[in-house]
Amino acid sequence: MGSALRVGAFASLLLPLGAMAQAAGPGRVSGSLVEASNGKAVPFSDVLFLRAADSTFVAVAQTTEQGTFQTAALPLGTYLMRVQDLNYKALRRRFTLTEAAPTISFMGLRMTAASATKLGEVVVTGQKATVVEELGKRVINVEKDLGSVGGTAANVLQNVPSVNVDVNGTVTMRGSSNLTILIDGKPAGTGNGGGAGGPRLDQIPASRIAQVEVITNPSAKYDASGGGGVINLITKKETRNGTNGTAALNLGTKDKYSGNLNLTRKVGKATWSAGYNGRDVTFGSRGRSQQTALLGTADNPQTVRTTQVGVGREIHRNQVVEVGMQLELPKNQNLSFNASAGTERHLEGESQDLTQQTDNGAVQRARGRQDLDVGVNVMQYGGDYRRTWAAHKGRELSANLGGVRIDATVPVVQRQFAEAGSGQVAQPGTRQELNVLGNIQFGKIDYTHPFAEGKGRLEMGAKLERQSNAGSNKFGYANSETAPNSFQDDPARSLTYTFTQLVPAGYVTVQRPLGPKWNAQVGLRSEYTRISGSVEGGAGIAQRGSLDQDYLNLFPSANISREFGKEPGQNRLQLSYARRLNRPNFMQQMPLAIYQDPRSYRLGNPRLQAEFSHNMELGHQLSLGAATLTSTAFARITTNSIQRLRFIDTTATRLAGPGAGLVTAETFDNVGTTTNIGAEFSLNQPLAKWWRLNASTSLYRAQIAANAFGNNRQALVGSVRLNNNFTIRPTLEMQLSGNLRSASLTAQGRQLAQGQVDVALRQRLFSDRAALTLRVSDVFNTLKYRSEIETDALRSYRSSKDETRVGWLGFTWYIGASKAKPGRIEAAPQGGGGFGG
Repeated sequence: MGSALRVGAFASLLLPLGAMAQAAGPGRVSGSLVEASNGKAVPFSDVLFLRAADSTFVAVAQTTEQGTFQTAALPLGTYLMRVQDLNYKALRRRFTLTEAAPTISFMGLRMTAASATKLGEVVVTGQKATVVEELGKRVINVEKDLGSVGGTAANVLQNVPSVNVDVNGTVTMRGSSNLTILIDGKPAGTGNGGGAGGPRLDQIPASRIAQVEVITNPSAKYDASGGGGVINLITKKETRNGTNGTAALNLGTKDKYSGNLNLTRKVGKATWSAGYNGRDVTFGSRGRSQQTALLGTADNPQTVRTTQVGVGREIHRNQVVEVGMQLELPKNQNLSFNASAGTERHLEGESQDLTQQTDNGAVQRARGRQDLDVGVNVMQYGGDYRRTWAAHKGRELSANLGGVRIDATVPVVQRQFAEAGSGQVAQPGTRQELNVLGNIQFGKIDYTHPFAEGKGRLEMGAKLERQSNAGSNKFGYANSETAPNSFQDDPARSLTYTFTQLVPAGYVTVQRPLGPKWNAQVGLRSEYTRISGSVEGGAGIAQRGSLDQDYLNLFPSANISREFGKEPGQNRLQLSYARRLNRPNFMQQMPLAIYQDPRSYRLGNPRLQAEFSHNMELGHQLSLGAATLTSTAFARITTNSIQRLRFIDTTATRLAGPGAGLVTAETFDNVGTTTNIGAEFSLNQPLAKWWRLNASTSLYRAQIAANAFGNNRQALVGSVRLNNNFTIRPTLEMQLSGNLRSASLTAQGRQLAQGQVDVALRQRLFSDRAALTLRVSDVFNTLKYRSEIETDALRSYRSSKDETRVGWLGFTWYIGASKAKPGRIEAAPQGGGGFGG
């Protein structure tokens, strides 16, 4: 049954994404920390850099074993530097980087030991935080986060407050899966649960990622798409001179292997990088579906009950090669280029057993087989330019161009056999081959102009993004039982299609302080959307059609904050608002029938419209010594809500004949209004010098007013997450983490609760030149996908269980100046998942 969840998502491309990440600048900051009492180096302390005007997080560095630190390239401007180490009192410095003086050094900063705080008999001196909490934004330092033990981007996000990742790799934030997912601030065709055709989040190794930015309520500077928020994966960029990098090899139980090699070479003004990531894993899966349907007429009603059980095996093989170059040019100019090419092969076979009973008649049985063979090639490329002006501090111009090309072939073979002695006739085998060629091209320019003596900031920019997709959906029948792998095309069910989307956009934002403690920002974004597409071939209107839409929308945003503490971020209150949208992807709109198995298919809806949301957020952040408490109240009201709907295709069921089972169809529609109102809390607290606890919980009321069905449904939805990090000895760390999410609403039913517990150990070796990792995912084997549908004509229960309890053993070697850091467990991919979700 896992394949039935995957096949329908395998070819869709995410529509325009593309908020740009912070551009690199010419500024550099270096320094060292020493103990005030004895002059010894202070290693592994966090050094945060905040924009002085509004305390916005910009970058974070960590001191080496010798106590030294150095940032990546920073834009020119005024900053607050904050040193965080729970063993010492906080240290802060304010400084300015200009074109005349783009570098600054803080050598020998003296750190004073912090007084221990007693909780009963427990002395709290603590460990360092791994999540930088900013109101409306969280930055996860993957290199130090023990949550990266899973080795993939999806596993990193499992440990982020507000974010949930289900067994299929689909990420939701505050109940919404409508997220903008970026890599280094740029669209990459990255799929949320496999819906983009590009790399899934659980296929991106954590070893590639330096930080993850989670923005819950983006401003007008960001693309309006992604009503649920923005997730930006920032890849590693080495800035130290010479050759540096890592090499890793990982072995998992039951035929699972992965490895990566990443190297960077910096000489003078040029930095060169190259990397390779490979993965070859095999997973088992099983699933079950039970359906009860009301058929017939009012005078002759019929009740049909079907049960389908599937057992399968999946093989995922993928490889990615990356290269990049960055040049520092005269007059504070930077130019960079990057490119990557990847291939993926996904093989899946599933055996299916079907039983059917009409009213109280005889039980009919049949057996089926489905085989999936996916081949995907993904190419990404891009270039970035940035310039600043010495005479006008804070003024900057940046631009970038790039693209993504995705070429996928997805053949699916389905066969149905008669049960021995049942009197049934075997159905001829079918083969469906979907060919997808998708392209995304984008270009963007941004300009920042400071005013009010650098305390205010005007930002404006423009962007153009184009997505195109062309392909075919070929359908054929087996020629004969003696040649089961030879298929004859069926023109009546074979289609070709084209799809194009163009989105030009522009924005302006203004930020300035309103007093000593107040800061405000307002913005407005304009986006015009032009969509066209057509489906040709096949028989019947349902298999042909065209798509033609265009609309212009404005997206305002506003943000106001108040500082109550002596230091920025110590005690802060912030209120924000943004209007956003969710454009349906082409597979949701194009009338293409995609057969998930012999008895179910998915069909796009050309009448599907974009959904719009109003997002409001009130957040408070309080630092209490070594602890940080963040609380947020939020509301999201979505109109024209896009929901997935399932119904019985009575015509196809009748034509299939007795014993063939119910044929169900899945489509998408704008069902009305959804409302999510709730609150979330996050606490980061050291309980002992060797034990740190991070706890978060989210609770919200979800309401779906489905006008199309004349009903109004609501439920209370919650999640809880606990991370325990233990330092057993200086070179040995352990993590014990768990998360639980309650049932959530859908338009016709609900998704049931799910949760898991993970454990990991890491031993640093050879003076931190290497690390050995041992991890067990889903220790109690509880993670599974379950859903219910209940309508007047159909009741359905579906469950799928992938092989999620997996043991991993990983070895990492650090090259050059790179070294293993405390609190960092990497590589060892998590279980489950693959192309198509």
